[in-house]
Amino acid sequence: MLLRILAIITPVLLIILIGYLYARRHRPDLAAMNTLTVDLLSPLLIFSGLTAKDFDLRANGWLLLAGLVVVLGSGGIAWLFARWRGWDTRTFVPPMMFGNTANMGLPLALLTFGPQAVPAAVALFVMTNLLHFTLGAKLVNHDASLAGVLKSPMIAASVLGIGFNLLGLSLPEWAALPIRLLGEAAIPLMLFALGARMLDVSLAGWRIGLAGAALCPLAGLLVAALASQLLPLTPSATAQLYVYASLPPAVLNFLIAERNQQEPDKVASIVLLGNLSSLIFVPLGLALALS
Repeated sequence: MLLRILAIITPVLLIILIGYLYARRHRPDLAAMNTLTVDLLSPLLIFSGLTAKDFDLRANGWLLLAGLVVVLGSGGIAWLFARWRGWDTRTFVPPMMFGNTANMGLPLALLTFGPQAVPAAVALFVMTNLLHFTLGAKLVNHDASLAGVLKSPMIAASVLGIGFNLLGLSLPEWAALPIRLLGEAAIPLMLFALGARMLDVSLAGWRIGLAGAALCPLAGLLVAALASQLLPLTPSATAQLYVYASLPPAVLNFLIAERNQQEPDKVASIVLLGNLSSLIFVPLGLALALS
C-alpha cells in the first residue's frame, strides 16, 4: 500500500516542485495563466465533469452531503480552537474549512481511483467552491457583497452543468471531447501555479501556521470518519470522502485574506505549512481510503 500511495502522490508533488523551481529561477508573471485557468479551463472542467455520461448527480447526493458535513464540522472545530487560543476566527477558520480540492484534490482522485472518479471529485470541488465564494467570503468579511459571485464563470458553469445533469442532457461527442480535453488541462496548470505561488508566502506567524497545518486534515478526517458511519455511503464514496477530508488549505484562502486585508501573512503561513504537511496527512487519507 505504501508504494501505491507514493505512486499516487509523487506525480502531484513533482509538478508542484517543478512550478516552484521554475518560478524561483524565472519569476514568471502567472496572471495570464491563472486568468485562463479560472475563467476558461476550470469552468470547462466543471461542466465536463457534471455532464459526463457516467456521472449521476443524484447518485452522489450522499457524498456531497458528507462533504458538506466535513466543511461545516471542520469549521466548528476550528472556531472552538481559535477561541481557545485567542486567535481571530476570520483568519483561522476559513482555511480549515476550504481545502485544496482543485489543485490537489482533482489530481489525487484521478491518480487514486481512475478517470471514472473525476466527475464525483469535480462535484465536491463545485460544492466547496460555491461555499467558499459565499459562506467563506462572509466569514472573512461580514460586509462582503455576493453580487459578483453570480458573474463568476465557475459559478455559471456549475449551474449550467447541474442543469444538464438533472435534465439528463448531454452534448454530442464532437462537442464534449474538446471541452473535456481543455478542462483536463486545468489540472496540471493548477498544480504548477500552486508551486509557483509558494514563493509569495512567508513563514510569518509560524505558530498559527503549524496549528492550522495539523488541525485542517485531522479535523477533516475526524468528521469524515463520523460522517461515513452516519450516512449510507458506498465504499467508493467513503474512499473519496477520506481523500477529500485530508486535503490541505486551498491557496484561494490566502488570496481572499489578502484582498480583505485579514491578516494575510498568517493565512499565508497556514496555507504554506498546510501544503507542506500534506506529505504526511494526504498519505494518511489515502491509506484510509485504500484500506
